[in-house]
Amino acid sequence: MEEANIINLSLNYVDYGYADSQPVTKYWCIKENYSALIIVAGFIGVSLCGLVGNMVVVWFLGFQMKKNPFTVYVLNLSIADFSLLLFILVILTLHIVSTVYVTSFFQHYLAYYILMVLFLFCYYASMYLLTAMSIERCASVLFPIWYRCHRPKHLSGIMCGILWALDGLFVSLAALSCNEKLNIDCEQLLKGLSIMNFLVFCLFPLLSNLSLFIRLRCGSQRRHPGKLYVAILLSVIFMFIFGFPPTVVIFIHLTYKNVFCLHVSYLLAPLNSSINPVIYFLVGSYRQRRFHQGSMKVALRRVFEEKATSEEESRVPEDATVETTV
Repeated sequence: MEEANIINLSLNYVDYGYADSQPVTKYWCIKENYSALIIVAGFIGVSLCGLVGNMVVVWFLGFQMKKNPFTVYVLNLSIADFSLLLFILVILTLHIVSTVYVTSFFQHYLAYYILMVLFLFCYYASMYLLTAMSIERCASVLFPIWYRCHRPKHLSGIMCGILWALDGLFVSLAALSCNEKLNIDCEQLLKGLSIMNFLVFCLFPLLSNLSLFIRLRCGSQRRHPGKLYVAILLSVIFMFIFGFPPTVVIFIHLTYKNVFCLHVSYLLAPLNSSINPVIYFLVGSYRQRRFHQGSMKVALRRVFEEKATSEEESRVPEDATVETTV
């Protein structure tokens, strides 16, 4: 059945077949999976920390701060990351339960199927939203006059809605085709999605942001990137490190069926979704080559407040000889 192409992302390959085992066999199974349980417990801890961090960001940007074009993206990104962490937390919990109680994977098949589809939905949404935010940030630096004068007022909200809908379409097609409901080749669809996600939503934002950073720091008019741009650049870099391996592994797994690489790549997803609140806090706390103590609320305000954004979008005189903020 082709369902395995997408649902084999679950984390419970080793424990089916023991449902009727005796207590001695059960103890042996738990002992054999002891190291795996420790690793899973560690990722559960990371996921819980990420849930708290993203919850703080959602609360602050949604209820404590006036919205601007970039906070709309960050708010949607934090919602996607929060949801992904919630789903992966449930998946890991099911893995521990099935290992400890030595239950069959197939007893949880439907739950794993639904959770993995939701996981992929949030994973792709996070990738798409961060890409859109980084592209708009680059546009605001490269074309400041057009951005300030001609940018549609509700562009951020419209783009977020389009990206959520596009994400839902892709994941629905993958889930239905791999469930033999549509006359679409599951492997070809997933390979196509993997290639598109890698080129458009991983490699392109990384290269564009790095090239812009080099241009700002090494060009004839040296300018210091603002906090918002630094936060976005770091988020894109960590997305490339932690977030894109699942995309590559999905493509490779369809051919080589390497379960270990599949598990490792998807266990990196909680790190990718948990790192952004840490980035916002550190960037907002960093001033003049040293970190200043402050609350999460103060750090987020320094990164996302409208005044900082306006300053970052201002032009620099051509004869400027000192560094200014972009």
